[in-house]
Amino acid sequence: MKQIHLKQTIAVSLIISTLFAGSLTAQPVDPRTTFQKFNAAFQLINMAYVDSVNQPKLIEKAIIEMLMELDPHSVYLSKAEIDRANEPLVGNFEGIGVQFQIFKDTIVVTAVIAGGPSEKVGIIAGDKIMKIEGENAFGPKINNDFVLNRLRGRKDTKVNISIFRQGNPKLLEFTITRDKIPINSIDATFMAAPETGYIRLNRFSRTSMLEFRESIAKLRQKGMQHLILDLRGNSGGFLDVAVDLADEFLGADKMIVYTRGMRSPRQDFRATSQGSFQDGRLIVLINEGSASASEIVAGAVQDWDRGVVMGRRSFGKGLVQRPFTLPDSSVIRLTTARYYTPAGRSIQKPYSEGVAEYQNDFRRRIEHGEMFYADSIRFPDSLKYLTHNKRVVYGGGGIMPDIFLPVDTTSNSNYYNSLVRRGVFNSFTMDYMNSNRTRLEKNFSTPESVLENFEVDDALFQSFLAYAEKEGVKKEERGLATSANDMRVLLKAYIARSLFDLNTYYRVVLDIDKDLSRALSTMQNNAVFDKILFKK
Repeated sequence: MKQIHLKQTIAVSLIISTLFAGSLTAQPVDPRTTFQKFNAAFQLINMAYVDSVNQPKLIEKAIIEMLMELDPHSVYLSKAEIDRANEPLVGNFEGIGVQFQIFKDTIVVTAVIAGGPSEKVGIIAGDKIMKIEGENAFGPKINNDFVLNRLRGRKDTKVNISIFRQGNPKLLEFTITRDKIPINSIDATFMAAPETGYIRLNRFSRTSMLEFRESIAKLRQKGMQHLILDLRGNSGGFLDVAVDLADEFLGADKMIVYTRGMRSPRQDFRATSQGSFQDGRLIVLINEGSASASEIVAGAVQDWDRGVVMGRRSFGKGLVQRPFTLPDSSVIRLTTARYYTPAGRSIQKPYSEGVAEYQNDFRRRIEHGEMFYADSIRFPDSLKYLTHNKRVVYGGGGIMPDIFLPVDTTSNSNYYNSLVRRGVFNSFTMDYMNSNRTRLEKNFSTPESVLENFEVDDALFQSFLAYAEKEGVKKEERGLATSANDMRVLLKAYIARSLFDLNTYYRVVLDIDKDLSRALSTMQNNAVFDKILFKK
């Protein structure tokens, strides 16, 4: 390994010391037991260790281990990691504008982003990328990093690719000029029932509010009066975007969230008068994967009795991270404050037992029966708070929904789970579309035509079952009997997504989404809304 000079090591250590010394002034620290000790350890390694060492790597490891002692969400990110981690939140990257999957060691284009560079030159779904800049792009060496490292690049740079397309004996050659490619944070927007719109938000990114307002406008044009906001599996994002989204539902000057830390003065975030959906019934769907920014929105809606929160207890992340850039452009995302809902709740779940135990929380929830029974969840009275209408809510471990929805197991079976876990629905669809795309695109030219007229008939379903067995998933008659309807719907959804987009996929799976079905029935129930939102 490359030897690092002593002066460089001391310089790095002093930089780290300087960064943190200012924040520790509230607690008198003897430098002989902290920073001097840290520097001395690195000097000893440099002067006396038997072999040369990679000291930058040691410093990174020391930082990582140090942050793990603080809380589960303070993290160190290298320059490469920070660039990759920021892409979904910034809302765009620079590339050629395709979605792809690696299928049997081959890069298959599954979707082409409308208006993007690839669409402009004629790339279509189903194309197989065989060469990139003359280099073979198939075989065991192919993985996501291989593809991303070659197809992404700076705007206005060019990349040459060779495409195999069904029906063409020779490879097709394309030169694509890279451009900025949007990453959508809204997966689906559609009318789930007359007067009831549905929006599924997967993250809180810089583009989320623009997407949300466009979605609301589209739904208004279709007669939307009420809204189901789906935040299931939403792991969060920017705090200010969460504030802006909550602002869409609340009246002027209402508290949305406030933050406070030992070295971070309290900061209040309040609603304005600009909300686009302050009236009309609102249901927010959450589950154990809803975290951080999604909990800010759900908490504000619940504390102000603005809407009904349905689902299962959310993740429980109530810590705010602030990025601090180090000299080499790496970043420490350090927890600097906690956030609190309008009623004063901190929804951060405990982490005193360490990161490993914290990460095992989901397993413990299953073991305690929480995914199936609401009464398996116990909150101490010390964490009791009151909403605007004096309803009891709890802090200290996520947002507990107003209406609990257990995990659906009615069509669950080992056979069905194996199909999902092994990706058989996806791989069969890829195979099926390779042979049938031209015919399907001719017969089903719009999402509505697929929704209304495409059926997974017995012949197609039997082909799927035979394919699954060939892939190593043995047919179980009992499992097939309990899951057959859901399997047909899910297969239709995958085909619809391949033909069109993710929005069409979610419109299809509406038929088997038990949580969403329950939300739709609740939306029509005046008594439920009166009981939950107007109880005094």
